[in-house]
Amino acid sequence: MSRYWGRIAAGLVLAALIASLIAALLLSLGVASARFPGTGAPARDVGHLFRTTLLQASLSTLVSIVSGIAIAWALDRVAFPGRNAFVAVLSTGLVLPALVVAFGVVAVWGRAGWINDGLLALTGARLPGTIFGLHGIVFCHLILNGALAARVCYNRLAAMPARKLKLGRSLALGPLDRFLALDWPAIRAAIPSLAAVIFLFCFTSFAVVLTLGGGPSNATFEVAIYESVRLDFDPGLAARLALIQLAICFVVIVPAAGWPLGAALIGRPPTLPHWPDHGPARALQIATIMLAALIFGLPMLAVLAGAIAPGALATLASPAFATALATSLIVATCSAALAIALALVLALARANVALIAATGVPAGWARLLIGAPAFAYLAMPALVLALGFFLLARLTGAAPDAVAPAILVLANALLALPLAAAILGPPLERLSASTARLQRSLALSGWRRLLDIELPLIRPDLGYAAAVAFCLSLGDLGVIALFGNADFSTLPWLMYRAMGSYRNADAATVAAALLVLTVFALLLIPRLIAGPRHVDA
Repeated sequence: MSRYWGRIAAGLVLAALIASLIAALLLSLGVASARFPGTGAPARDVGHLFRTTLLQASLSTLVSIVSGIAIAWALDRVAFPGRNAFVAVLSTGLVLPALVVAFGVVAVWGRAGWINDGLLALTGARLPGTIFGLHGIVFCHLILNGALAARVCYNRLAAMPARKLKLGRSLALGPLDRFLALDWPAIRAAIPSLAAVIFLFCFTSFAVVLTLGGGPSNATFEVAIYESVRLDFDPGLAARLALIQLAICFVVIVPAAGWPLGAALIGRPPTLPHWPDHGPARALQIATIMLAALIFGLPMLAVLAGAIAPGALATLASPAFATALATSLIVATCSAALAIALALVLALARANVALIAATGVPAGWARLLIGAPAFAYLAMPALVLALGFFLLARLTGAAPDAVAPAILVLANALLALPLAAAILGPPLERLSASTARLQRSLALSGWRRLLDIELPLIRPDLGYAAAVAFCLSLGDLGVIALFGNADFSTLPWLMYRAMGSYRNADAATVAAALLVLTVFALLLIPRLIAGPRHVDA
């Protein structure tokens, strides 16, 4: 029994350290809100921020969930060459840099985008209106989160027991009856937690709203916090807005603390459909897949076209790009390594808690204490986390520029920690339960168990978690937005500065580089860690 409590103690100590850091960041926000009163904001402005943020997050969540279910339904029924690759691409929605996707949406649907240029050439007229505004924000969130919802829902359908399908087929269920009797019960269980996670992603969206918001009428808490620090330098107002936003996020995340998203994204989809439909339903499914391919694919193609933009080679060869690239790769590597190390300690502790609980020893309190601090960062937006570190540095007398690299690594690791823990937790718990007797008979020490049994058997999960953490850090704009400057820049910050200076060609080149690096890392890192034979789509 003592061998179990050693890992549990390590998890409890780490959880206590994480909780202490959360407390310090919250304290810095509270102290700053009192010490820097600033000009403040009228109550109606805070109310406006709440309404606009809630509206865009709610609409984005609804559209993402509905479209995800429709795409998953179509993919489950229709077989076509490259379907597995299409399903694998859906997973990239979790890690694609939001700024890159927003840039691609503008490149396709903007006034000078592909669609308007084509219509102008064919009809002499452009689309009415503009992509900037609430509809643009919701559309961009659809691309980012609709793909995620589709992958999760598709995996739920793919995991449906064969006996249910055989029974339904023997009863000659039509497409609608089949969906209501078989598909919806399989999907329904994942909807609450999936909707909560997508809502948080959209509620705390920064790069998308900053790029496509179109002005104060669609401002959100994240944008207001950024403007309060970078434009008005009103840290008191920024701290108060951050505390309000945090309170709302925690209200959402507490009921969904056990969301199974990481595990839902792992697994190889079937090669053939379980049971294809025919007639109008099949035509609708094919149309849905084609529309999804256009909606998700066109912005990515537009971003990749930036690689052949005028002056692309000059941008790629510039010292600013080389410095930003090196900084991004170093920070992402360090952040991913730290996130994986922290997630392993917490996941191993939770797995040992499960073993003790199986013997009848009450240990639910330990599981709660170990898991809660890590998942608290799911409710802490990147910009709020960065603001907490920024204010903590100022209140302790540290120069923000001097501590910026360390803060960037730590903040990005903490932001990736919930996902890494969600990915590594379930397989480690299953592995511990299945090998507990073997471990006892061999009397393996903790380190020998980890190196000889656990790490080799969870290599696919470890590779996927590392890739997710690396890509999230690579594309993050929220943390660097408060610490970036001309001397300290990452690729997202370099791209944003180019967009702000109307150097669209430079921004397009950086966006293309970011997209290629993200996809390359998502494909390469799992293979480096797990080996090609162990990598699932």
